[in-house]
Amino acid sequence: MGKFKKVLRAVLLAPVALFLLFEEWGWEPLAAGFAALGRLPWWGRLERWITRLPPWAALLAFGVPVLALIPVKLLALYLFGLGHVTVGLALILAAKLTGTALAARLFQLTQPALMQMPWFARLYIPWKAWKDNIMAQARASWPWRMARRFKTRIKLAGARLLAALKAVLS
Repeated sequence: MGKFKKVLRAVLLAPVALFLLFEEWGWEPLAAGFAALGRLPWWGRLERWITRLPPWAALLAFGVPVLALIPVKLLALYLFGLGHVTVGLALILAAKLTGTALAARLFQLTQPALMQMPWFARLYIPWKAWKDNIMAQARASWPWRMARRFKTRIKLAGARLLAALKAVLS
């Protein structure tokens, strides 16, 4: 029974781990992309305004834009049903990337206010600990370590290629 339980746990956690990996890999770079918009005067003012919101308004500022993408995702599913797979897939990917970037940046801006709400802090702290534990297990796994090595090799090869191209063009 112990082996069955381990296999079942691994099978059930695999999709969750994949989702968390996407969020982990996408969260920081996409948030940084949105943060770069902060250099625009009007965007910077908007971000400063968001950071000063009271907790209840911060929750709305964080949640409403994320929920607003649900109709876009439903439209993509409708397009799938009509046979427009490429357009539907492009719409799903665009919504996922935009939603992740927006959620990541908004969470960075609203987290201090959100953590002032006891119920939010009570839910977020164990969620973060659980997520960090899952990510630590994923990072310690053989596939993750191999992927990191492969990524490092690709980066080095790209840097060498770029240096060679610069030398040829100079």
